[in-house]
Amino acid sequence: MASRKARKPSIAIARSEHERLTKLAEAFAVRTPEVSDELLTELERARVVDDAKIPGDVVRMGSSLRYTSDLGEDRSVTLVYPGDADIAAGRISIMTPIGAALIGLSPGQSIDWRARDGRVHRLTVQKVAQTALESPA
Repeated sequence: MASRKARKPSIAIARSEHERLTKLAEAFAVRTPEVSDELLTELERARVVDDAKIPGDVVRMGSSLRYTSDLGEDRSVTLVYPGDADIAAGRISIMTPIGAALIGLSPGQSIDWRARDGRVHRLTVQKVAQTALESPA
């Protein structure tokens, strides 16, 4: 099979998150260069939108979402910064291959992402809900 690359869907990212995520990706460049590069690529191709104008169904930091995958998975997760990640609780770090793939997507959009083992998978966002990043104790 030829090295056909699926076209990536258009994505939107809030201006404040774009700046913070760019700095985060640059800070992780030595520790996890593949994920850092993938996130920077997503940030470069994203349409940057004023925070107040970003649609409510776009995957942002702190968004809870449900996605399905080509492996038959149907998962509900929350996209978080690395310090808040907890796989068992469904909190996926933006600094993971799947986290970097999810940012900016809307329901119905699909994207291919490369797992740490090198295999390419496809996921489709089903539903997105905005939640606060810091929830009261």
